[in-house]
Amino acid sequence: MSFKSHYKIYVAGHGGMVGSALVRILREEGYSNIITSSRDSLDLTDQNLVKDFFLSETPDQVYLAAAKVGGIHANNTYPAEFIYQNLMIQANIINSAFLSGVKKLLFLGSSCIYPRAASQPMSEDAMLTGPLESTNEPYAIAKIAGSKLCESYNRQYGVSHDIDYRSVMPTNLYGPGDNYHPENSHVIPGLIRKFHDAKNENHSSVTIWGTGKPRREFLYVDDMARACVHVMNVEKKQYERVTEPMRGHINIGIGTDIAISELAKAISQVVGYSGKIAFDYTKPDGVPQKLLDSTILNQLGWAPQTSLSKGLELAYQEYLRSI
Repeated sequence: MSFKSHYKIYVAGHGGMVGSALVRILREEGYSNIITSSRDSLDLTDQNLVKDFFLSETPDQVYLAAAKVGGIHANNTYPAEFIYQNLMIQANIINSAFLSGVKKLLFLGSSCIYPRAASQPMSEDAMLTGPLESTNEPYAIAKIAGSKLCESYNRQYGVSHDIDYRSVMPTNLYGPGDNYHPENSHVIPGLIRKFHDAKNENHSSVTIWGTGKPRREFLYVDDMARACVHVMNVEKKQYERVTEPMRGHINIGIGTDIAISELAKAISQVVGYSGKIAFDYTKPDGVPQKLLDSTILNQLGWAPQTSLSKGLELAYQEYLRSI
């Protein structure tokens, strides 16, 4: 029997795009003892319920992918929910993991932790060096706090309790399990739905928020999940060589970005929409560019497998199966 089958792994947030990808890739790689909890059965914002769950299940490893997520519109509309729910989820899971004896944990943050004006590409040491992008500041602050929770528990209990809590900061993700809500989705699923509906309804044009000039990096979610499993299993000494006690996170990106206008054109071609693409300059763009420096991850032996063009095709096929 493989040693992997002995690990009891809790994936928090398994119902979302990121969490479901983690479960999928963990199973692909031979991990069979995976536990999950639905929102109906466990409210992750309830400290006592989370503590009881961990004391009952006693997992060996935790992947903390549970979060309240959304695009610019959702972040602007529900800032209190974004900061409160994410802070509570993270604090409850990390502290309960520690209290129940979990030795290894991986927290998933976001590239929005970096300052709006950070030098591109953004390296790990750019965190907390300047003001955040205002449109998603509450979410970003929560994710920074999650990373700092992991660092703080390591600093205080790493030696005495032999814990190893790590953080990764993925770039913009897309793929199976994405949210295609017309208002609360991220850019790729939002554009896939827009162009698909426009094609089916014979619209002569599609209007997109902003100027189309901002550049973004996109990573297929299964590649992100493979990177997470890779980072979780890097030897502790090797991980400590590329991080610092108060900079313990690692970026997960593909290494290239694309203008939103170019992305829109690529998605329209995948969907088969041939109408005009217009831009609404009255809507916010967000940060001008958001590209991660993933040098450290590459040095640890990981590289993405899915190109953007192939990923968009896979994402559209998945969307067609979901409607």
